[in-house]
Amino acid sequence: MNQLYLTFLFPLLGWLLLSLSRGKLSENAAATIGVGSVGLAALTTLWVGIDFMGSMPADGVYVQTLWTWFSAGGLAPSIGLHLDGLALTMLGVITGVGFFIHLFASWYMRGEEGYSRFFSYMNLFLASMVILVLGDNLLFLYFGWEGVGLCSYLLIGFYYRETANGNAAQKAFIITRIGDVFMAIGLFILFATFGTLNIAELLEKAPQAWKAGDPMAQLAALMLLGGAVGKSAQLPLQTWLADAMAGPTPVSALIHAATMVTAGVYLIARTHGIFLLAPDVLDLVGVVGAVTLLLSGFAALAQNDIKRILAYSTMSQIGYMFLALGVGAWSAAIFHLMTHAFFKALLFLSAGAVIIATHHEQDIFRMGGLRRKLPFVYACFLVGGAALAALPLVTAGFYSKDEILWEALASGNEPLLWAGLAGAFLTSIYTFRLIFIAFHGEAKTDAHAGHGISHYLPLGVLLVLSTGVGALIHPPLAGVLPESAGAAGGPAKHDVALMSGAVAIIGIAIAAWLFLGNRRLVTALADSAVGRFFRAWWRAAWGFDWLYDVLFVRPFRFIARPGRGDGIDQAAGLLGTLSLRTHIALSNLQDGRLRRYAFVTGVGLVLLLSVLAFA
Repeated sequence: MNQLYLTFLFPLLGWLLLSLSRGKLSENAAATIGVGSVGLAALTTLWVGIDFMGSMPADGVYVQTLWTWFSAGGLAPSIGLHLDGLALTMLGVITGVGFFIHLFASWYMRGEEGYSRFFSYMNLFLASMVILVLGDNLLFLYFGWEGVGLCSYLLIGFYYRETANGNAAQKAFIITRIGDVFMAIGLFILFATFGTLNIAELLEKAPQAWKAGDPMAQLAALMLLGGAVGKSAQLPLQTWLADAMAGPTPVSALIHAATMVTAGVYLIARTHGIFLLAPDVLDLVGVVGAVTLLLSGFAALAQNDIKRILAYSTMSQIGYMFLALGVGAWSAAIFHLMTHAFFKALLFLSAGAVIIATHHEQDIFRMGGLRRKLPFVYACFLVGGAALAALPLVTAGFYSKDEILWEALASGNEPLLWAGLAGAFLTSIYTFRLIFIAFHGEAKTDAHAGHGISHYLPLGVLLVLSTGVGALIHPPLAGVLPESAGAAGGPAKHDVALMSGAVAIIGIAIAAWLFLGNRRLVTALADSAVGRFFRAWWRAAWGFDWLYDVLFVRPFRFIARPGRGDGIDQAAGLLGTLSLRTHIALSNLQDGRLRRYAFVTGVGLVLLLSVLAFA
């Protein structure tokens, strides 16, 4: 287990090598470094995991302190790594699924400008997420948290030559920073109260200092929740995620399946002791998840872009995880996080294969008939879509989602159970709407199948993990997270499973009725006055972007407008202009003429001697 630090060191070295290459490496060399560094991290995780499970410490925790970060004002956080069942589960998802995404990206990104730059960002992204989940104190965790935010900005705006992509990157960066400010305030509260940010010490001291419902505990938990909803794209900070589809498709897979959006779920689970002392905030976590999963489900029904449909499905599935956390189903939330990583990575990578095959077409209504031209990708979409819709017994998604719904009932939160069932119904419809429109019916575009191990291997492995096989992997969370109300099971659990399975099957049947064949009924509904209204409203994701523009963006621009031409801005602009002109002038002197070099050297020497003589 002493090799634990290598799990983030290998990707960091990959990032460093690729960054220093300044884009001069061949695509094969860049892919070898980018994919290989993550592969080594995944192998290290496997090695450490086997060692940890085989010789688990008495308390179930292994701590590796590398050095003290700094010491100031009583705060002396360490660069320390904390490994337990929760961290090991997250580490396996990040490095394992992350490796297959990197491998697929080595095929997907071939011929793109900035190939090595892409892998340098991806390596740094993954290293930051590993630091986030292994940090033994909240400040080191926050360091990885901000690293993930920076890399998301770089990757979402990877195609920076298009203004819309840059705007999407800025939007993601700014909105998630709002959540990060709330999280920082939470850290200030915790440190001011307990004098430490070490997670284990906080979970030990918090129950001694606070009783359940203590106002300070509620405030600290609420601030941490603010950070979580920002990173995990939950209400009210969810608007950045759909626009994040501006980045390359492997980036979308990494953000949605293995890294960034799961960070908020991990944060709440890791600091569960604080949230247990704030029952009102914990209830709010469940409500936020339930409302988000419903709103996202309706929004997905009205989208035409294949990636945006999957983006809204991610919001919805993260909503299920928040719902689980809110009802105290800590292990069920992490179990669904793991299975979701399998099938969502499969769906996004399959969507990438479709986009490449159809010459970068993303509108599902301009596809059609792809099942005959892309049979393997069609099979991947069927399995991934079935897992997303939680098709009973045969998919990984059924077992994890069913566990969440049962826990909602067992905890006495029946409204959340019904919200979860309604969300499952919507999920089945919009998922198979995508599949039936894109892969069935009349072909509307040419398509060519992908090839090579970098294309087939990631999809094949993730396909298997998205079936019931993936549900056989049980995260080692015993003793790490509190036991839930429904852990003992009960006769009603079978009823919940039957309802969940029936809802998924009925939703798929309705999708087939509406979207297979000539689609006259759904077209008539969509073209009606009511249909046009709801289609526009849901396509705009309930108008949150418009609302925030009216409430925040326009007032800010109005206030800032008078200061656009003030003296400070002009002085700053003048300084930049002067630096640029000086640089250009001095660069023009470097023209390879020895006489000019000798002249400049002589003049410089004379000036230097003059200064020394008269100083």
